Amino acid sequence: MEHPKDIGDHTTLAVILALRRAGYAIFMPFGENTRADLVIDDGENLARVQCKTGRLRQGAVRFRVCSAYAHHPHPKVIGRHYLDDVQFFAFHCPETSGVYLVPIGELPLRNQAALRIEAPRNNRRKGIRDAARYEIGRVESKPPGSPALTLAY
Repeated sequence: MEHPKDIGDHTTLAVILALRRAGYAIFMPFGENTRADLVIDDGENLARVQCKTGRLRQGAVRFRVCSAYAHHPHPKVIGRHYLDDVQFFAFHCPETSGVYLVPIGELPLRNQAALRIEAPRNNRRKGIRDAARYEIGRVESKPPGSPALTLAY
């Protein structure tokens, strides 16, 4: 089983590859205890980005929109949102190879968010976020023992 830190590192690498391919300049904060994983530059604006790993569940890619602190001894807060800390979430879903860039204002900020890969069975459209709208690239994950990531063109 892969260590959670390694999973996060693979996700961040996949996001960086897709962002570079999409034309963004990327800056990385120094240290582990920053609220943003990356800063992106589109040539006109800088924006803070939090990277997350998405998982394909029931036709949607789901990802966390808060940090968990329950594993710390005596946490004052169990979960913390990113509302004033970042402008975007970027996430990679190993099952779909998709990398997505989503403005934080378009997401619920409780626990997790989802982007639809498949249409809902009831054909509902209201409140549904289509993954294709936010996809910025594809980065395929490889099995353990081989190079971790490749950029799919």
